[in-house]
Amino acid sequence: MKLYTKPGSCSTADHIALEWTGQPYEIEVMTAQAMKSPEYLALNPSGTVPTLVDGDFVLTQNAAIMGYIADSYPNAGLIGDGSARQRAIATRWLAFVNADLHPAFNPLFAPARFHADEAQHAGLKTAARGRVRDLFKVADAALEGRQWLAGFRSHADAYFYMTLRWAGFVGIDMTGLDNLAAYRARMDADEGVQAVLKAEGLS
Repeated sequence: MKLYTKPGSCSTADHIALEWTGQPYEIEVMTAQAMKSPEYLALNPSGTVPTLVDGDFVLTQNAAIMGYIADSYPNAGLIGDGSARQRAIATRWLAFVNADLHPAFNPLFAPARFHADEAQHAGLKTAARGRVRDLFKVADAALEGRQWLAGFRSHADAYFYMTLRWAGFVGIDMTGLDNLAAYRARMDADEGVQAVLKAEGLS
């Protein structure tokens, strides 16, 4: 498998998932310019990351790629023990990050997409920070008494970890979210995570 990734983006989560499988893979670290090249657009017409290439199979969209990695390497346990229940729990948390938490950051990353008037951007960002914090409260409560979102390490944890990194960059108030602080510390210390951050120039 070969993953096209941009450092610090959601594609870094796919990189972590691949590293957690313990199986060989390739990465190509992309820049914004490289993502608009004709060669890359032939793989991913949206000009975004991640893109995963496995032989003649090309896959885009983070959640789909996470599922494909987990299914391709079941021994890694990224969707649990293979039971329908554990798969559903892991997928539930992946969906939470992909469909709720990640989009909640978008007004903070690109407020102009939501309001053309720059004078409105500060208020938009304030509202977005409140929404993100509310979602982090949900995850903080779920982590009470356990180390992983699903109760076992899953592909959702790789993605969720990236949102915790983003939180520091955009000024999310994390006061009182002690379970998230402990979770972030565990993830920061994870050997696989450290290897990925180093490979993408983020450490």
